Order: sequence, then C-alpha cells, then structure tokens
Amino acid sequence: MLKKELHIFLTAIMFFTRIPCPNWVDHNPDYLSKSSKYFSLVGIIVGSIGALAFYGSLYLLPLEIAILLSMAATIYTTGAFHEDGFADVCDGLGGGWTKEKILSIMKDSRLGTYGAVGLILILTIKFFALKSSPNSLIPILLISGHSLSRFMATTLIYTHPYVRDDINSKAKPAAKSINIKMIIISGLFGIAPLFLFFSPWVFISIIPVYFAKMYLGKKFMKWLGGHTGDCAGATQQLCEVVFYLSILIIWKYI
Repeated sequence: MLKKELHIFLTAIMFFTRIPCPNWVDHNPDYLSKSSKYFSLVGIIVGSIGALAFYGSLYLLPLEIAILLSMAATIYTTGAFHEDGFADVCDGLGGGWTKEKILSIMKDSRLGTYGAVGLILILTIKFFALKSSPNSLIPILLISGHSLSRFMATTLIYTHPYVRDDINSKAKPAAKSINIKMIIISGLFGIAPLFLFFSPWVFISIIPVYFAKMYLGKKFMKWLGGHTGDCAGATQQLCEVVFYLSILIIWKYI
C-alpha cells in the first residue's frame, strides 16, 4: 500500500511539475485518477522551491529581484503549467462566443492578445502583492498561496463536470475520478501552511479565495457547461493572487 501511495504521489509530481521522477512512474490513468488528493501537497513543494529561491537570492540581491527569481523558480518548476491554462482561458473567454469556439481557442497553442494581457496583469499583481508584504512573510505566503490555490482548483474539478471529449487528454482521468475523500485530503494539505502564520486571522483569506473560485466556476458553467484542465489552471492562478491580496488587506486592517 505504501509503495502504491508513493506511486500515486509521484504521478501527481510528474503531471504538475518538471521535478524528475523514477522511470517506473508514468501517466498511468489509474494512478492519475487517484492523484488529485495530492495536488495541494504538490503546491507546498512548488511554493517551498519558490521560498528557497527567495531566501537564497535575498542575501545577495535586492528584494525586487529576489521576488522575481522566486516567481521564476515556481514557473520553471511547473513548466508554466497553470500560467498556460490561465492564458488559454483568457483567450477563449475573450475571443469566443460559443462553447465550441471557446474550446477551440483554448486548445490552440498560440498566445492571443487576451492571454498575453491576462498573463502580464496577473504576474504584475502577484509581484507587487509579494513586494508589499513583510519580507519575513514572503516565503510563507508562497507556500500557502500555492497550496491553497491548488486546493481550490481541486474543488473546481470536483464540483464541475469535465467537458472535453478528447480521448488523448492526459487530464481527463484526474478530472473524472475525484471523490470527497480526495477533497478532504487535498484540503488538509491546502490549509495546513496557513498555520505557519501563527495568527487565526489569516484563515479569513479562505473566504475571498473561495469566492474567486466560485466566480470562475459560474463563468465556466455559463460558457462551457463545466471545466477543462485549462480552467483548473486559471482557477489556481486567480486564487493564488486573491490569497496574496487578502493577506495584505488582513495585515493592514486587522
């Protein structure tokens, strides 16, 4: 059982990151379908890599460059997996007026105007939100933001049907086999880093982050009738930024 769980966890690592995995780990649909419970744990790992990049850079370089390097480290670790999904959703919802057209645009590998503008804006907001935070909190913010946002993306997968019929889609097994037990496990990993703040007030941030997920979920249902892998990536990106902004507001007024 332990080896099987390790295989499932490493499947999630391989699917969502560029972190090397043993040769015996592959995109087995059975393991991928069970890997959703570890999505938030993958977020903790990605956020920790960003935190280490920030800490290491801050001793040698200005704050702004350290933040940019931490962002670059997380993007490199995931291969811009979620950023690509966010850009595709921006292009699809910005340029399409029917479900078929939106899905077609989202599947196109080329980056359009809406996607480019969306990426610039969300990465800029992310940078300034981190820059405006106390230096000592930035590593914790990165870990918590990546874990909590992936939990919200996991809940989107659970509450909304998968709409692509592409039999070659690698995301399809994970999107169609998630259950409440997986959600609970993902939630534990997603919320756990918030305890690093040593303040009960930070848990208020879950509310706006969840509303951000609900907003996107409603939009996806209206235009697509469900979600795709790109929609989950877009949800992760928006929820991560909303989390950073929420913590800023909490720190300012509470």
